[in-house]
Amino acid sequence: MNALRNKVQLIGRLGQEPEIITFTNGNKIAKFSLATDDSYKDKDGNKVERTYWHNIVVNGGLVKVVEDYVHKGQEVAIEGKLTNRTWEDKDGNKRYITEIYCQEILMLSK
Repeated sequence: MNALRNKVQLIGRLGQEPEIITFTNGNKIAKFSLATDDSYKDKDGNKVERTYWHNIVVNGGLVKVVEDYVHKGQEVAIEGKLTNRTWEDKDGNKRYITEIYCQEILMLSK
């Protein structure tokens, strides 16, 4: 029996300029939001469109590619894995976020 694998593939547009974070040890990560669209027809036959926002995190050698070539509004294809994390905010409230750790990126527009 094969083990289950965590793999996500998305094509969408960047909703913001990538945020590049540099750590004290010199390592960097890039973060950006990616918009994907979906549409369907409602019971009256009207087209309904919806935009979904995804939190993307890039590390390793791909950070330099994102830093140099990826910009707001650009269409990209990404492949990665789905992750969840939790933290406590300054008021002691538990917060949750779902992110996609990008392992491959393909630029589809200039």
